[in-house]
Amino acid sequence: MKRYLLSCLVIITVIAISGAYFFRNYWEHRYDELITRQARVYRLDERLVWSLIYEETWFRDNAVGDAGEVGLMQVTPLVAREWAKETGLREFERQTSENVVGFLSDPERNIQVGCWYLEKVRESYRGEPAETAMMLAAFNAGPSRVEEWSRGTDVTKLPESDFVSRIAIQSTKSYVSSILERYRSDKSILTK
Repeated sequence: MKRYLLSCLVIITVIAISGAYFFRNYWEHRYDELITRQARVYRLDERLVWSLIYEETWFRDNAVGDAGEVGLMQVTPLVAREWAKETGLREFERQTSENVVGFLSDPERNIQVGCWYLEKVRESYRGEPAETAMMLAAFNAGPSRVEEWSRGTDVTKLPESDFVSRIAIQSTKSYVSSILERYRSDKSILTK
């Protein structure tokens, strides 16, 4: 009887571990195609976008932040309306003015708008040694904070590690560091 119970316990454990592995793999990679498509449209590294989504919401498309950010990339309603206006498509403008949360809850729209905004904030830091860290910090805390943290220094010579050390908001510093570490060290991102 003990042998039977032990065998059952081993089998259940193996099934649980296998199930957890396959569920996690599915969960983390179910939006890979959307991420890749939208990242390429905005000339972003899809592995960086994937890492940002991992950090922001761990791929929960229905996530809503404390400040009203919505969806996978935690896009604010203001950014969505700005994107819609810039597209010049009245239908997007109407949708974002009538039900911006519903609009941003669609994973494809959320990733599209999030990538657009990420590229938009990146424009100010393109070519700088700390470009990626500055872009992520601007996405999280706003471009004005990035300017504050890089004030008094020549950003053309500011190494990424020095910029990260200047980030005065601990949650933003952790956010940027975590994304950069995952992005640069996890070679399995977007490889099934």
